[in-house]
Amino acid sequence: MDPSHFLVPHEDRDAILREVHARPFRPIETPARLVHFAFLSKELERDAERDALSDFCQANDSEALPDNARHHRVSFGDVHLRWERHSEFTTYCWYYKHAAEDVSAADITGLAPQMYAIQQPGPHLVAIDLQIVEPSSAPDMYTLFAKESLCVMSAEGGSATIATDFQVDAAGFVRILVVNDGVPAMRIGALAQRLLELETYRVLALLCLPEAQRLEPSVRQIERALVDATQAMTQTETLEDNENLLEKLVVLAARLEAGAAKSLFRFGASRAYQNIVLGRIAAIGFEPLPDRETFPAFLNRRMAPALQTCFSLEERQINLSRKLARATQLLRAKVDVAMERQNRDILETMSERARLQLRLQQTVEGLSIAAVSYYVVALLAYFLKGLAHTSDWFDAEAAMAIVSPIVVILVAITITFRVRNAHSAGRNRVVARRKAI
Repeated sequence: MDPSHFLVPHEDRDAILREVHARPFRPIETPARLVHFAFLSKELERDAERDALSDFCQANDSEALPDNARHHRVSFGDVHLRWERHSEFTTYCWYYKHAAEDVSAADITGLAPQMYAIQQPGPHLVAIDLQIVEPSSAPDMYTLFAKESLCVMSAEGGSATIATDFQVDAAGFVRILVVNDGVPAMRIGALAQRLLELETYRVLALLCLPEAQRLEPSVRQIERALVDATQAMTQTETLEDNENLLEKLVVLAARLEAGAAKSLFRFGASRAYQNIVLGRIAAIGFEPLPDRETFPAFLNRRMAPALQTCFSLEERQINLSRKLARATQLLRAKVDVAMERQNRDILETMSERARLQLRLQQTVEGLSIAAVSYYVVALLAYFLKGLAHTSDWFDAEAAMAIVSPIVVILVAITITFRVRNAHSAGRNRVVARRKAI
């Protein structure tokens, strides 16, 4: 076939198609135990994390991780590791086939010694001990879990019973018990993975609560300061007071936006994690048992209020930002009006000064014409009187009477022309400077 006839694929087509099959379920035989860890990881430290895990795998005679890998499965005899990298966290799930069934007596730190031999990739956040047992070896749930928070439900058409209290035990793990009564290995694998994801994303979703608790005092202070500023806005009169108040509003807006920008990712991520938790609950298909608290009811009673607190603070930030913007806009309008009034007064003062200057100029021009005309006529008088002495018929006084008006007119025209030319040249220089600026 002519290579020119091949279809040119999109640059991301292979990655998109592989993503659908990136994290398939694995069959899990009963009994089994899964020890699941989740660590927050930073982008700059992820290469070091992958290298540390790759070195651990090679040291235990297993294959190294591929470059740029985001998920990997490796086996160490009867122990299997599933490693996954997500947007802001990394998970390690250790799967032990046919593990000890006595969950109350097992030492969790002894179950996952491999995890403690690997360099910790980041702050530890999630630790889950998921035990899958047969009905004949199922322990008493009331001795294993706290009665006040015990949740028990069934799944897989009643063939699987799931129990947990969502509490951390003495070893730092949240325990989940699955009693399998005939569910195939592949279905148990899917159920186990969804349960692990449910608990992982539940914890991740609640990361926004400490952030909201840290931000709430600052938001409350900004709200009170905004109330004081809007009240003061109605009382300020001078331009300086309005400008000082405007500066305070700008500082408040900057503080609010800094906090909102800092919490933007956390609140958005928690909202996404909450949706994933609800999706996992729906996918598992929990069925209630008589006189037992259900998973959705427990999460709605404990988790929903915490998330609502965070989302309520986020909404307060948005509304407060809008109010600050409106208050700033109103105050800017008030400052602009005051500045326009001030500019108007300045222009009126300048106009009055210009009128006075024009009158002064006209007076000076009149005096200048009179003075120059007087001296010119006096000079001409000497000349005409001299002519009168040389000629008997020449009348000097009559000549003076005729020449004086002409001299005054010529002097007036000359002085007015020169003054106006000087003013025009000055205006042209000012205009040229403005254009240059």
